[in-house]
Amino acid sequence: MGKLSDNWISEGWVDFEYKKYLLLAYLQDVEKDFKSVKLYPPLAELIHHYQKLENLDKTRNELKSGFPKEVDKVDLKKLTITYKDKTNEDEVMKQMGEIISYALPQIKKQIEEGKSIYEFIEDQLEIEPVGLSALYQKEGYALVSNGNSKDILVYRYKIDLFQNSLDKYRGIVLRFVAAFRKSLSNTCNRIKLDLIKNFTDLPNPSTWRIYSKQDVPLQESLLPISKRLLLRNISV
Repeated sequence: MGKLSDNWISEGWVDFEYKKYLLLAYLQDVEKDFKSVKLYPPLAELIHHYQKLENLDKTRNELKSGFPKEVDKVDLKKLTITYKDKTNEDEVMKQMGEIISYALPQIKKQIEEGKSIYEFIEDQLEIEPVGLSALYQKEGYALVSNGNSKDILVYRYKIDLFQNSLDKYRGIVLRFVAAFRKSLSNTCNRIKLDLIKNFTDLPNPSTWRIYSKQDVPLQESLLPISKRLLLRNISV
């Protein structure tokens, strides 16, 4: 099935059993990716779907609370008044409520599984600076090695600061530069010297070694987690 449409809950036939089938088919595909230790993009998509459903549920409840109400029961002992809606939800809104109530815990469960895999990968990653730390760290290099592979993959990173109406946040971009074969003579320090020689725009580059003890999928897990690890360790 692959991806779940951004508007899966409202487009097409709004029926509980049908939407349940769509959701479970999607989550089954996500589970296959997680079993292969492939976190991205499935984990980010799950979080997006969860947040969107939460917002939809909140909007739906706010809409319901705005319906006209009439007094249903007065309890003088407890000093409480119970109201009932004068306007009933239509069938589509009821179906959507049932779908949301079912979908939220299902998606949350899958998110928690993804987070556990993320934490496992992150816990066995090692990160350290190569050579002396540079004063300028907004740009530099990441030397990534994966499990038993003797390849050292060199990525050039760049950190950008973004700002919205509420806060500032940082983003990082990785661009592949070259692959080197690790040996007694071709160390991370040697590779750094070669990079300085070949790319003179960064005469003293911030350079980091990132090593994964386990073999994990590069594009789907190692690089996305490495980017977050770099952001936490780099001073900008």
